[in-house]
Amino acid sequence: MKYAGRLAAVAVVGALSLAACGTDNNAPGGSGTTAASAPAAGNDNGLSGTIQAAGSSAQANAITEWTKNFTATNSGVTINYQPSGSGAGVQSFIQGTTAFAGSDSALKPEEAPQADARCKTGKAINIPMVTGPIAVVYNLPGVEGLQLSPKTLAGIFNSKIAKWDDAAIKAENPQAKLPSTPIQAFHRSDESGTSDNFTKFLKATGGWPYEPAKAWPAEAKGQGAKGSDGIASSIKDTEGAISYVELSYAENSSLQKAKVANGANEYVELTPESAAKTIETAEIKGTGNDLALSIDYATKTAGAYPIVLVTYEITCEKGLPADQSKIVKSFLTYTASDEGQSALKELGYAPLSGTLLTKVRSAVEAIS
Repeated sequence: MKYAGRLAAVAVVGALSLAACGTDNNAPGGSGTTAASAPAAGNDNGLSGTIQAAGSSAQANAITEWTKNFTATNSGVTINYQPSGSGAGVQSFIQGTTAFAGSDSALKPEEAPQADARCKTGKAINIPMVTGPIAVVYNLPGVEGLQLSPKTLAGIFNSKIAKWDDAAIKAENPQAKLPSTPIQAFHRSDESGTSDNFTKFLKATGGWPYEPAKAWPAEAKGQGAKGSDGIASSIKDTEGAISYVELSYAENSSLQKAKVANGANEYVELTPESAAKTIETAEIKGTGNDLALSIDYATKTAGAYPIVLVTYEITCEKGLPADQSKIVKSFLTYTASDEGQSALKELGYAPLSGTLLTKVRSAVEAIS
């Protein structure tokens, strides 16, 4: 996989250092901090049982690989992960039907109290496990290297720009031969952390008139497709289409990817290096072992690609049933290990490193 080759070379800049905000507990300790090595979860003869989990489809390939590797050395364990979308995953966790949820965005303020209540004796925490750049993908034969500003993207996805030869697109692509083909804008039909992050980007930078959310606003219209796979398939099959999807899906389906303007009005190609530059400016907004991040979508860092998401595992710091807690802690210990993070390189994801990874390991260790 060509993307995997680039990831292996970059490993998402071994300095994924994050400037912390809030309490001293979140201080990253300097950009040169290296994550303490954590061993992979080995064969635990005493570990057995089944847990249910659900959520982000963007991280489904990572969960599948992690589960395969983890259960190979913990044969008594079964982990059932349903890639139902971030919104559905969070709700299933709140309702107590899953031991952890995968989500491409941290718990919302209105969700956190419900999640804490589900944990009974503790609180719910957001634990980032992998970064996934969001690609703007399109199907326009003969038009490579399309350049789009946040304002133009907002117009396209709000059904205000309807044809590919619209003046706004032509102004940003003066050398391109743009057809008069109608634009077919696709969005996620299910509640999705990818949609949440994409609309956060549009709101922060492009004048998006709606509040960011996992659910696509009906007023924006467009066409819906379920899951990351559904988006990738729809773009591949529809000439004139455009959408947003996690990079690994764009690469696996060989989709055209647009260059996107950052806060410095620089059109940037999506690569592991350019996405990592935006992650480097993120801040930890959670406290203690809650590692929710705040991303600067309007970053002016040279060469920074501005649309990225962080995939979280959301679970109880304390309060899960003992049998579930033991499995969740052991599994997440593996996913945050050197072995677990290295497995991401071949799947089109960006491994964690540096201070953030150290904090992730501490948060997992606190689960009881």
